[in-house]
Parts: sequence; structure tokens; C-alpha cells
Amino acid sequence: MTAYWINVYREIVDDSKVAAYAALAGPALRAAGGTFLARGLPELIYEAGENSRTVIIAFESVEAARAAHDSAAYQEALAALDGGAVRDLRIVPGL
Repeated sequence: MTAYWINVYREIVDDSKVAAYAALAGPALRAAGGTFLARGLPELIYEAGENSRTVIIAFESVEAARAAHDSAAYQEALAALDGGAVRDLRIVPGL
């Protein structure tokens, strides 16, 4: 069953750290089977929504998304982020 990695940036503290993270995270997540579906600021916001950078990545399963998160390559990306952003990351199973 497909799973979706949904990452919302609540606050960007250090643009250079976010850029360093992105340079490592993108290739690491693609190598782990992730397909980027959406990335950026919202075009429209409704209800209690926030104007926050959001990234959505599809994986073949929750297990594949978990393995991508726990991989050495992604952990290296997280180390580069080093507090440069406050994020809400969740992995949601598809229907």
C-alpha cells in the first residue's frame, strides 16, 4: 500500500541549513524509492491552514518510508539540518 511522507515546515530558522539538508535529503529519499509529488508554499489556504512550506513524497509502503527515514543517507541530511527548521513530519498510509 502506498504511503505518503508529509513534511510541513512550521518555521525556517536558518536558510543555509535548510539548503544543506535539501541537497542531501532529496537524493537520499529518491534513492530509497521516494517520488516527490509536491514541494513549496501553498497556493491557497483554507480554514486553519498556515502559509508553510510543505513537501509530499510517495513511497511504496509505510515500511519503505520508515526505512528511508532511518537510512544513513537521510540521517546525514538531518544532521546537516541541525535545528535549521521546526518541522512536522508524518507518514500516512494511502487508501
